[in-house]
Order: sequence, then C-alpha cells, then structure tokens
Amino acid sequence: MKRTAVNPWSWSLKFGYNQAEMIDGAKRHLVCAGQTAVDADGNPQHPGDMRSQMALALDNLEAVLTAAGMGLANVIRLTIYTTDVDEATKHFDLLGSRFGPVNVAPPMTLLGVTRLAIPPLMFEIEATAAD
Repeated sequence: MKRTAVNPWSWSLKFGYNQAEMIDGAKRHLVCAGQTAVDADGNPQHPGDMRSQMALALDNLEAVLTAAGMGLANVIRLTIYTTDVDEATKHFDLLGSRFGPVNVAPPMTLLGVTRLAIPPLMFEIEATAAD
C-alpha cells in the first residue's frame, strides 16, 4: 500500500494530521468501531481522568488492529469524539507518541459531543485501516 499526503495548507501538520491521504494498492480495508476506555469485560475505566481514558482507548484500538493483523501504521482515517474538546486536546501528545514512531499522520476529525454511549466515558476513537 502506498500513502501520499495531500496538504494544500500545512497548518494541520502541527496538529499531527494530514488534510487527506491518497491510498494506492490497498488489499484489505478494516473499519473499526469506536474504542473507549473499557476493560476486557466492557466496564468503563478511569472516570474523570481524560488522559488515562485516552491512553486506554488507544490501547484498545491497537488491540483491535492487532487482532486483524494490522497496527497503527495501517490507520488511514480517525474520528475522535469527546465530551470535552479542550481537555482532550491537552493530551493529544498521546496520539503523537503512538502514531509518530510509525510515521503516519492520518486524516482526522475531532468532534465535541454531549455524552458518549456510557456516561462516565469522555473519549472515543474510531479508525479505518488498510494494508
């Protein structure tokens, strides 16, 4: 699979994402459900702690990708939902620490929502991946 960044403007790069990516030669396409800060039994974890919720949601996303024989390097699109945009963006270094080492900056949308499906949860990350 070949990825080509499309950035008519460069401002999004300082936030760690491309405006778009052209994907050529992909064989498999994986659409992941939103991942949150829940344990293996689906119980919410880290109430009130955005950073810990984001870290666990990313761990859970990586687990789903691994189960499909992929990794973060395969992510071609992210959608993030949060109940507190300002608090979530304070911890976006977590995204950089995960995606930076694999040299990807997938196009991303960040949405503020009133609540998520399970009320103690504050952060949800949805991904599309390909290889």
